[in-house]
Amino acid sequence: MKRNVFVSAAASVVLLTAAPAATAATVSSADSARTVPVSAAARADVSAEQAVAAALKDYPGVVESLDRDGNIWHVDVITKDGKGHAELEVDAATGKVSRKNVDKDENPGEHKGLLAAKITAAQAAKAAVAAHPGTTWTVEWDSDDDSGKAPYWHVEVRGSDGKTWNASVDPTTGKVTAQTDSDSNSDSDDNS
Repeated sequence: MKRNVFVSAAASVVLLTAAPAATAATVSSADSARTVPVSAAARADVSAEQAVAAALKDYPGVVESLDRDGNIWHVDVITKDGKGHAELEVDAATGKVSRKNVDKDENPGEHKGLLAAKITAAQAAKAAVAAHPGTTWTVEWDSDDDSGKAPYWHVEVRGSDGKTWNASVDPTTGKVTAQTDSDSNSDSDDNS
């Protein structure tokens, strides 16, 4: 009888000391199994800079505009001779590029300012984010002659506070020349 009590006590000691290690190993492997899909799902979205690079790799030229709409980047590219124009979509999750429209008979005179600009769309986005931290959401070349303003890059940056910040970036110097802050749910701009 004493022998059975001793064996039972020894088995209990082994179970008490081994159980936490076994449980920790089980929890650890369960945690790592959970973190693999989470880290794969949490991979970073394709940034504006990456969308520009992907678009230009697919259709070389100069980016005229870049706009994020949900999980799609819409990118317009003008060929360096100004005669071609492509409307591309870049999947913000995968970086896959699809051509939506390609036109090869553009008037090169229409794109003269854009093609001569020293600051690219990607550089304008970088300048705007340096002036107001956040995520680039839109970059557009604006050469509207009706406004009387010199051509510039219009850049929208979304801050971590959910507000959209608008900037005008000089295409020669990269200087952020105008700034406004607007509500993300509103199309109107409030001067800050």
